[in-house]
Amino acid sequence: RLRIQISKKIIVGKENRLSPATRPNLSYALPSKRNPLKENLSHYSTILAHRIPQIFSIMSQPVDDLSQFDISKEEKDKLVAEVIRYVLFKTHHNSGCPIKREELTQLLTKNYRQRNLPTLVINEAIQKLSTIFGYEMRELQRSRPSSTNQGRFSQQSVAEAKSYVILSKLPSDVYKKYVEDDRTAPLTGFTFVVLSIVHISGGKTTEEDLWRHLRRMGLDEKNESHPVLGNIKQALETLVQQRYLQKDKVSGPEGHTLFYELAERALDAPVSDSIKAYIAQIVNKEVGTADADD
Repeated sequence: RLRIQISKKIIVGKENRLSPATRPNLSYALPSKRNPLKENLSHYSTILAHRIPQIFSIMSQPVDDLSQFDISKEEKDKLVAEVIRYVLFKTHHNSGCPIKREELTQLLTKNYRQRNLPTLVINEAIQKLSTIFGYEMRELQRSRPSSTNQGRFSQQSVAEAKSYVILSKLPSDVYKKYVEDDRTAPLTGFTFVVLSIVHISGGKTTEEDLWRHLRRMGLDEKNESHPVLGNIKQALETLVQQRYLQKDKVSGPEGHTLFYELAERALDAPVSDSIKAYIAQIVNKEVGTADADD
C-alpha cells in the first residue's frame, strides 16, 4: 500500500509534485526546446565544443610536463577537445546513458600509443567540462553483487566497469528556470516511482513483483503506446541502460528469475538521499493521517 501511495503522489496532480528539496536531478542538464533560451543552449554548446582549442589558448593554464608523452601542448589540447566534444554529443544522442572509459581510450589511442596519455587527457577534460561548461563528469562506481547472489550473472559487460556521466553543476533553481524541460517530468516521475519501489523492497526486487506494483498504477509491460511514456517496457529498460537499475538473472531449482537492483546512479548520494527523504515524507503523512483518523 505504501508503494502505491508513493507512486500516486508522485505521478498524479500538480499539488503532489516533488518539491525542489526532495526531487533528485534525474535529468542530464541537456538543452531543451521550450523557449528561445533553451533552444540556444544546444547551439551554444555546439559552438563551444568546436571552439574549445581557442578557448584553451586564452585561458592561463600551468604548463604541463609533456616530455614523457612526446607530444606538444597543442596536440594535447586538441585531444582534450576531442574528448569533451565526444562526451557532450554522445550524452545528447544517447539520452544520458553512461559513456565507457574504453570508448574514450580508443578515441585517444588511434594515433597515439603512449601508455598514460589517456589518463592525462581524460582528467583534463573533466576539469574543462567543469570550469567551462558547468558539468561534472562523474565516474560511476559499479556495485558488487551480494554474496547471496554468487550464482547470478550480470547482463552488462564487465568491460563497462568504468564509465562516466555528465551532471549539471547549476544551482537547482537556475537549472529549473532555464534548462529543465517540463515535458520530461512524466519520465522523471516514472524513474522516481520505480526506484522508490525497488528501494522499499530492500534495494532489489524480482521482475514479477516490480511489474505487479506497476500494473496497479496502470503501467503494463504489454503497453507499447502509453500516452505519456510510450513503450513501458522500453522505458524500464532505459533505466537499466542509464545505470539507475541493474538487471540480473539468477538460476534456481525452478529455472531463471530476473531481478532488478539499484545500480550506481540510484545509489549515488544525491539521488539516494532524495528518495529516502521523500519516502520518509510520505510515511510521516500517512502516519499523521492515521493518527488523525484514530
